Amino acid sequence: MDDLNSRWAKLEPHITVVGPDDDRPRPAVLMFHGCGGLRDHLPRYAEAAKAAGWRAFIIDSYGPRGWGRAFTLTTVCTGLLLRGNERAGDVLAVIQGVSARPDVDETRLALGGWSHGGWSIMEMMSADRAPHTLGVSNPGDVDLSGVKAVWLMYPYIGPFAFNKMKPWRHCPKVLAVTCKSDHLTTVRNAELVNAMIRNCGAEVESWVAVGTHAFDEPTNNGPMRHDPELTLEALRRFGAFLTDVAPHN
Repeated sequence: MDDLNSRWAKLEPHITVVGPDDDRPRPAVLMFHGCGGLRDHLPRYAEAAKAAGWRAFIIDSYGPRGWGRAFTLTTVCTGLLLRGNERAGDVLAVIQGVSARPDVDETRLALGGWSHGGWSIMEMMSADRAPHTLGVSNPGDVDLSGVKAVWLMYPYIGPFAFNKMKPWRHCPKVLAVTCKSDHLTTVRNAELVNAMIRNCGAEVESWVAVGTHAFDEPTNNGPMRHDPELTLEALRRFGAFLTDVAPHN
């Protein structure tokens, strides 16, 4: 099992950094893709973060593992491999690794998770982080005090998300996006989860978007349908959310 440093060493070469062209310490948002892997929509969110004065880090969890899209669609998306509690180790390693960069203000971090990525963030937030859990040997070594916000974009809260109602141990500001026509959850289920997070002491804003799961991905796959106008609204809200957390400077 990797320790945090080893996991970061594997992930770092597969991270795309987008942000202002300077070396000053800026707030940073760490972005975790869905089970289908990196898609064309995440760079658009990264540009929105850049416009808000943030650095965006797009993390590829599959590149270091040598996994392609066809493989992950049949294994990760079906819950056979790398469930949210295991991928949470990636989240922790990136928090620690990015926090050490001189061009990042480690006191102003945000986490962004799309579907499976949101699930992984939620597992990390609720876990007691005992040794050899969450896919790494030393999960408790990460300081979460700098994590000031979480963007949950249609997070997976289905049957395999056993800890979805487990209280969070760190409670930053949250914007939770639920899709009205999401085939993986009902709005009622999502609102129950949001209420649980809110009851932990977090400030939680919820937005029910009138679209399908992954409406912001520029492809149509099964019950998921791309909605260009709704995507623009999501990008606007993402930028506004970051600006609210750490005003542009």
